[in-house]
This record gives sequence, structure tokens and C-alpha cells, in this order.
Amino acid sequence: MSAAVDAGATTVTGGAPVDGPGYFYQPTILANVPNDAAILRQEIFGPVAAVTTFSTEEDAIRLANASEDGAASYLHSRDFNKLLHVAEQIEFGMVGFNAGVNSNAAAPFGGVKQSGLGRKGRLQRGRRVHHHPIHRHHRPLHELTC
Repeated sequence: MSAAVDAGATTVTGGAPVDGPGYFYQPTILANVPNDAAILRQEIFGPVAAVTTFSTEEDAIRLANASEDGAASYLHSRDFNKLLHVAEQIEFGMVGFNAGVNSNAAAPFGGVKQSGLGRKGRLQRGRRVHHHPIHRHHRPLHELTC
């Protein structure tokens, strides 16, 4: 967090531990995160969203795939075909479309690259195929509240 802010990111909200007992962190949004910031390449196990910009879909795919980890990704767009196009090219274990939750007990669970200890689920046993589950909301983006 502090390295991203030192590199030029702006804290929109949060950015500090929660007062009281325990090890809790405020939900945090960082904006204007430089494309070469470590926070975009490493998993953060906390309520932190690092927001950056890109010029083309290819730039977005390149930025996503530059990550050392690959547990989950979240894509937001009103264009479903664009979401599919990007999801097919990014290297993540699970993808959420216009959603904040992207897991389902019936789908393989786990990440790729340095994320986790492999894939779990019925479809993954003994397979050398990478199933790429995609979870999506069925409501239009403008109706979503989060």
C-alpha cells in the first residue's frame, strides 16, 4: 500500500488498520496506480482495490497477465462479448463478470501461477486441462449496486 502511494497512487478511501483488537484493515481503494506498481503484480489478501487505466484491451490483458499470481480476476463492462474476449486471454483461475463474488461449489476452485496449491474440484482430478470458470451476474451493469 505505502509503496503504491509513494509511486503516485492516490488513496480514495481506507488505507489504515481498523481501531480495536485484531488484525483488520479498512476497505481501501487506490486510484491512479502506476502500471508498474508491485501492488498490481502481487496478491493482496485484504479488502484493497488497486485501480489503474489502460488504452486498449490488449494493454489490459498485458497488465493482467504481468501478475505473478492468478487466483481471481474481476471484469466489469456492459459489453458481454468484450468480457468473454478478455476472459479467454487472461491467466487467472477464476473470473467474475460484473460481480464481486466469483466462486461456485460446482466449479473448479483455485488459482494459477503462484496462487495456491493447484486446482480443486471434480473436473480437475487427474486432468491436465485448465478449466477457467466464469461467474457472472445476469442483471445489466447499470442495475448493479456494487
